[in-house]
Amino acid sequence: MSLNTKKYFIKETYHSIKRNQLMSFASISTVALSLLVLGLFLMMVINANNLAGYLESQVQITVYMEDSAKGNTLTSAEKALKEMPGVVKVSSVTKSQALENFKKRLGDQKDLLEALGTENPFPYSFDVQVDNPQRIAQIVPGIEKIPGVETAKFGREVVEHMFQLTRILRIGGLVLVIFLAVATLFIISNTIRITVFARRREVSIMKYVGATNWFIRWPFLLEGMFMGFTGAVIASVFLVQIYLTLQNKIYTTLAFFPLLGSWPFLGYLTLFLIISGTLIGAAGSSISLRKFLDV
Repeated sequence: MSLNTKKYFIKETYHSIKRNQLMSFASISTVALSLLVLGLFLMMVINANNLAGYLESQVQITVYMEDSAKGNTLTSAEKALKEMPGVVKVSSVTKSQALENFKKRLGDQKDLLEALGTENPFPYSFDVQVDNPQRIAQIVPGIEKIPGVETAKFGREVVEHMFQLTRILRIGGLVLVIFLAVATLFIISNTIRITVFARRREVSIMKYVGATNWFIRWPFLLEGMFMGFTGAVIASVFLVQIYLTLQNKIYTTLAFFPLLGSWPFLGYLTLFLIISGTLIGAAGSSISLRKFLDV
């Protein structure tokens, strides 16, 4: 392809967009709106997946030691826990630390513990974190066999319900995003097809005078790519503003909510939308032209 041909294609694309301003505006608006909706759902699904991962990471095993366990027994138990496959962190909680933690949870009602006097009913314990929460049920029986261990708790029913919830979030989110992506492609392609249909006579004339299919196709491809790119940029600008606004509001009211940081998340999302919009624009033009090239 010569330089003059490339210049012609670019010039023709520019004039085509200028001549059909209303149709071009409608196509760009449709692309922008479709990708904005897709981007919003992507943000929700990705953050829901991040929340699911955060909830799973908070699952841990609490290992309660026998009251008679002292010195070497505690040391040996801690070493055995750290050496177990899948265990990534072991934190010890002394009897006094457990009592203080319970007082903090009681808050203004901590006076209820005065009835205990100087007696501390809380056992020495270990908080155990694992690399994969799904393995907890397999690890617990081995922990309970360690000398000095009275019991190991991890809230079996709560954990099982949480795993069901995170599974629904991930699978449901993936299905929803795929559905929206297909719907977006369909809407954008049909919008661009209307633009091509409005110029079908122009395509037929060029075909009759001997223009090759690719010579006819290139300006339409460039036009579709331009509309897809422009619509994606517009959608990305709105998405960034929406996310930053929501982020500020959430951090103001729920400071510890595990929301993904704006960077590099928004950068990747913007790049995905721009590439998708450009490719969908090109694909929509190419698909729409096939019918009119068969003259």
